[in-house]
Amino acid sequence: MTKGCSSSAEIESLKEWAESQLDSLEYHCEGNFNWSPLNGDAGFRRYFRTQTTPPFMVALSPPETEDNPAFVNIAAFLRENGIHVPKVLAHDYERGFLLEEDLGETLFFDCLTTENVEVLYGEALFTLLRIQQCKTTSLFSSYNQAFLLTEMRLLQEWMVDKLLGMTLSDDETAMLDGFYSLIVDSALEQPQVIVHRDFHSKNMVYCEDGSTGVIDFQGALSGPFTYDLASLLKDCYLRWEPEQVRRWAIAYANMAIDVGILKPVSEEQFLRWFDWMGLQRHIKVLGLFARLALRDGKEGYLRELPRVVRYVEEVVERYPQLDDFASWFKQQLLPALKKQPWFSQA
Repeated sequence: MTKGCSSSAEIESLKEWAESQLDSLEYHCEGNFNWSPLNGDAGFRRYFRTQTTPPFMVALSPPETEDNPAFVNIAAFLRENGIHVPKVLAHDYERGFLLEEDLGETLFFDCLTTENVEVLYGEALFTLLRIQQCKTTSLFSSYNQAFLLTEMRLLQEWMVDKLLGMTLSDDETAMLDGFYSLIVDSALEQPQVIVHRDFHSKNMVYCEDGSTGVIDFQGALSGPFTYDLASLLKDCYLRWEPEQVRRWAIAYANMAIDVGILKPVSEEQFLRWFDWMGLQRHIKVLGLFARLALRDGKEGYLRELPRVVRYVEEVVERYPQLDDFASWFKQQLLPALKKQPWFSQA
């Protein structure tokens, strides 16, 4: 059985619990309490949308794998600070049951076009600015050196070793360690702000009132200023022209300077922060998506990797400091990836 599957009895218990919670909260819904399952995300949560008026979201979020108290507490914090995230109406931490406000079905990913991207990304960037203006609290752990390194080392464990069956030499391992150190140093020298950690087109909702909703924020930490910006503008699920991305990034940096989040820095330094932070994320994703395919049976993630590979190539070609990694990536990793059937099909 694939991880994340749930028994029909457990789902029926979730349904009964959610209906009873709505009754106790005196929500008067029209229609029968039926629901439809939503496509799963990268975690082990399962979501259902009630077919009522108004609709609600019901989540089965296994407490052994998901930090549900963090989700509830971070949701409350963000809402208090004017960020449009779902209101958690009820929760059962022991069983991993959550009842949430439904922000709607239209993700940015589903409606972005070349005609509306400037407007929608403008809204997303203003939302990010509001998040980064929030003061960090003890609710948000540090996105520190150990955390950043652990994420990048997913590349070696899950892609290089388990997906591609490659064995690294001592020299290659040493080269990667040096590369990781450069990326981590760049991340930690940036201003530290609240970081959503998955701020992209599939985690933003275009709401019926025209506002921008934010979901999947339970992994938020206190970390590097450019992380969420790179996650949004160098999205693993869609791509925009590099010059357009550069223009958006610089415009955001100027807004952040205006409101005091960022002290004035040279354009060169800011773009290095931005590019290398995106590189850290994409190196992690190469390993993470391989793990989702191999461990969790979510093979569809592999088809997103050619786009991620392209992001990596573009950045390492731009910075001479990364030449050793660039050579290894092009000469060793890329040929092995191109032999994979899912890579050529994508």
